[in-house]
Amino acid sequence: MPKMGESITEATIISWLKSVGDFVNAEETIVEVATDKVDNDLVSPVSGVITEIRFQKDDVVEVGTVLALIDSEAGSAKLEDGSEKEQTNVEVSSTTQSQQPKTNNRQLTTDNFLSPLIISIAQKENLSIEELQSIPGSGTEGRLQKSDVFNYLKNRKYPIQSKPTTDNRQPTTNFPKPKINFVEGKDHIVEMDRMRKMIADHMVYSKQTSPHVTSYIEVDVTNLVNWRNENKENFQEKYNEKLTFTPVFVQAVAKAIQDFPMINVSVDEKNIIVHKDINIGMATALPSGNLIVPVLKNANEKDLVALAKSVNHLANASRSNSLKPEEIQGSTFTISNVGTFGSLMGTPIINQPEVAILAFGIIKKRPEVITTSKGDEIAIRSMMFLSLSFDHRVVDGFLGGSFLRKVGDYLEQFSSLNPYGKI
Repeated sequence: MPKMGESITEATIISWLKSVGDFVNAEETIVEVATDKVDNDLVSPVSGVITEIRFQKDDVVEVGTVLALIDSEAGSAKLEDGSEKEQTNVEVSSTTQSQQPKTNNRQLTTDNFLSPLIISIAQKENLSIEELQSIPGSGTEGRLQKSDVFNYLKNRKYPIQSKPTTDNRQPTTNFPKPKINFVEGKDHIVEMDRMRKMIADHMVYSKQTSPHVTSYIEVDVTNLVNWRNENKENFQEKYNEKLTFTPVFVQAVAKAIQDFPMINVSVDEKNIIVHKDINIGMATALPSGNLIVPVLKNANEKDLVALAKSVNHLANASRSNSLKPEEIQGSTFTISNVGTFGSLMGTPIINQPEVAILAFGIIKKRPEVITTSKGDEIAIRSMMFLSLSFDHRVVDGFLGGSFLRKVGDYLEQFSSLNPYGKI
């Protein structure tokens, strides 16, 4: 199992594309795996015959663990029309082989999947089944990871006594679950795919973790719209890149974060982690209807051309399902362009562990009262709503409102601030 990012410690087997006894070519995809960030195809490092597969579908495997064995000499023998050669096994792994944790005769049983590593830690630390089940899992489909258990142990005040295994768990609420009317022959059931389950869990976790407050402002982006209309064709010819509104939005947000750095933080228990890097997540809809958040790293250090190239690359990679693991990690602030779908405004849910998310509504022309040298006049202007949802644990109304207004100011002043002028 290769390392697929700094924070990735394990991955789940989605499916094997080859079986024991199959011949595979070097660089041929043999297994699909998934982390809590992205799916990946793993390829064979050599040509040969698969002699052993050590993990099956839905198994959670730690990084560095050998997934399968490939007999490269058997591949050579096959290519030489059956000539006999001594066989040598080649392990499919991009890192040093690590042994699977062994368990003693005392087995833990639970309705939720527990990896051998988690079981071994639980046995060593005398964790009961109830304690394991009480720990929130941050892995795929809420599965426990090693970091989850260690974080729990650091703050563990007393062990929870093990109880009989009979299912006498109390419901989390006394309100009865509403009955769903299902009409046989008319209604049908669509099972959530893996990504949709992850999105659902992440959204529920965010609402349960952060007290959300949403503030709104309306912004006059007439100058920005006119500037883009005048320059998008020249921009395309000069840089071979489409000029959308998104890189301009990112630029304005990055500049505003520099003015209000306490919006670029995360909460760790009673501590506030202030991030030096400004990494902007860009909520992107996939053709499947799911959502992914590729990340523009160090957005404040990029000019408009570099931002446009990065935005277009990440958008195209999202649609083609070719994002690299590092391209969807490390965001410190997220934006969502709900105007793409025709929405006037939105109330976005914070992308944990961030503390704020900004939604850009649709740009619409309408009559507005403006002040000119001749006095107040009615003019046709391009207007847009901005919606900022923030975590009220650490972001109060003054900070949230000031930051939001600053983003709006940068967008309204864009023509004069843009360093390129006519492109």
